[in-house]
Amino acid sequence: MIPSIRKAYNASFSDAKYRQFLDAIAEEAGIAPSFRVAETPVFVPADLTAKLVQACEEVVNVILRPDFKDITESSIPHGLRVPNENDHPHFIVIDFAVTKNEAGILEPQLIELQGFPTMFAFQHVMAKQFRANFNIPAHLNNYFNDLDDEQYYDLLRKMIIGEHQPEEVILLEVKPEEQKTKIDFYITEKYLGIHPVCITKLIKEGEHLFYMRDGVLTPVKRIYNRIIFDDLKQQEEILGPHVDLFDDLDVEWITHPNWFYRISKYTMPLLHSEFIPKSWYLNELPVVPADLENYVLKPLFSFAGKGVKIDVTREDIDAIEDPENWILQRKVQYAPAIETPTGPAICEIRMMYIWPDDAARPILVHNLSRLSKGKMIGVGFNSSDTWVGGSCCFFESLPA
Repeated sequence: MIPSIRKAYNASFSDAKYRQFLDAIAEEAGIAPSFRVAETPVFVPADLTAKLVQACEEVVNVILRPDFKDITESSIPHGLRVPNENDHPHFIVIDFAVTKNEAGILEPQLIELQGFPTMFAFQHVMAKQFRANFNIPAHLNNYFNDLDDEQYYDLLRKMIIGEHQPEEVILLEVKPEEQKTKIDFYITEKYLGIHPVCITKLIKEGEHLFYMRDGVLTPVKRIYNRIIFDDLKQQEEILGPHVDLFDDLDVEWITHPNWFYRISKYTMPLLHSEFIPKSWYLNELPVVPADLENYVLKPLFSFAGKGVKIDVTREDIDAIEDPENWILQRKVQYAPAIETPTGPAICEIRMMYIWPDDAARPILVHNLSRLSKGKMIGVGFNSSDTWVGGSCCFFESLPA
């Protein structure tokens, strides 16, 4: 999106460099990614950087409302509320489409947000290897708030491990070795020393949790949670015996599971900004718009794009039996903003926040990007195309 940098990058690109880049990621992680990594990062110009940051801070201002927990109480599905919720999420991610306004100027439009961790460890490795294997201008930065690699990992360590010993903290998932995001788990383990653990491997004694680490029964004091609980419920019959995480347990959650629902698609109708498309809870929709082709229908409780209806009809809306669990959102038109040798790509930018307990506001730290040449964005789509997939951004800063 910065024309001079894009032109130079595309001209110097080679398949050999790309293979070397992928090999370097796999060597550092110990495994290759289970999803497609794009051939290019995204180069974000200063004015778009400023708009992204502004939009994010407008979202954060709503989350900081004193009544935020009250107005999001019904976001937590029946039977999925976990005890001992804390005061705020420790991780927030905010997803934007890159669009063009009526004047043809690039701007972000909010797509989704989550009170949940993302690929915090993997994105560091990806950005580092882009710099190592391609010519990324030094004045562009993948971090925010003047962070560098060391400071970033210090923040992650403080957030995830805190005052505990690394062996007392686990990354919790359902069958972590089978997840598409497992490369992030292994990099987290490499840099922070915490094991990825399947829920079926937890041992409960009273209100305390344990797991076997190198043959030793080890207490779990803190959980770096990567389980999506409605997905867990769907897998319970085939999962086998496991600890009931809805019990009152003596454990700290990073991030507490309830925040996955409080900060989610559920939050979007509460947000108002020039960079946030108008949204309604379907059961509160005053009238069905005549121009439904300009809207998208989204289930509140799904992930990875599942259940989203892009080409909405009146019949789709009438067929919804639980309208309180859906939102109708003004459709966002992605701009083909990334010039590639195989045609233009659209992209989405995820802004990644960490919120330490001693911080008044969440701290913007890193980013993630996804490139696509189809209708849907996500690492599970368009896998046969080139110059698409998971990526990261390098941002141009505004002059001081």
